[in-house]
Amino acid sequence: MTKVVVCGALGRMGMIIGRLVSESPALDLVGGVDIREGSFYGVPVVEAGKIGEYLDEVRPDVLIDFTVASASVENIKVAASHGVALVVGTTGFSPEQREEIRTAIEGHVPAVISSNYSVGVNIFWKLIREAARLLCEGYDVEVTEAHHRYKKDAPSGTAKTILEILDEELGSRPHVYGREGMKERENEIGVHVVRGGDIVGDHSVLFAGNYETIELSHRAYDRAVFASGAVRAAAWVQGKGPGIYSMDDVLGL
Repeated sequence: MTKVVVCGALGRMGMIIGRLVSESPALDLVGGVDIREGSFYGVPVVEAGKIGEYLDEVRPDVLIDFTVASASVENIKVAASHGVALVVGTTGFSPEQREEIRTAIEGHVPAVISSNYSVGVNIFWKLIREAARLLCEGYDVEVTEAHHRYKKDAPSGTAKTILEILDEELGSRPHVYGREGMKERENEIGVHVVRGGDIVGDHSVLFAGNYETIELSHRAYDRAVFASGAVRAAAWVQGKGPGIYSMDDVLGL
């Protein structure tokens, strides 16, 4: 069985991931890491500052990280230095942090890194790419995303991936974040962010032409869709060669 440690264990996502790992016949939940000590699903949770010695103690095969960017970078570095494979769902990394992560991982351990582990979202990204390729002329594009009131990064990691896909297919159009005042629309991509209540995650892309619109959207109703994908990635990543993988690799897309 694949031994798993969860970082961010006592958070909303961490608790769901821990439950799914503990229920999986292929995975063995051996510990957790968070900003405070505790326990979940019968295993101890240690403070993040003790992660190095904890990995020496429990010797996991895979570390799953759903925390915040600054903590995640350090967790990734420590795990990679201990030869532990990674599944990273944290978002909001700066370019400099992404480079630190790449340096820590490449040539050392396998890691699945994704801004969204939902199977549906990964198919959604494929549909957006195909639509953008076919609608590259004569259509204005608007991206909208909505999340719960506690989400810190904006736009979401999923929305940023959408924008990367659109840039690759449409060329680098300016991104305009919300609009105010008197200005005619130009050849930009509009980006709109909603934060409120307990919205799990809504994303949509509108292609608006003359006399018609096409809208692609994905709505998550439960965080379990993200957790189940991360658990699937944890079962997949062990034994792979060092390097950074995506959910495309996990899902065979």
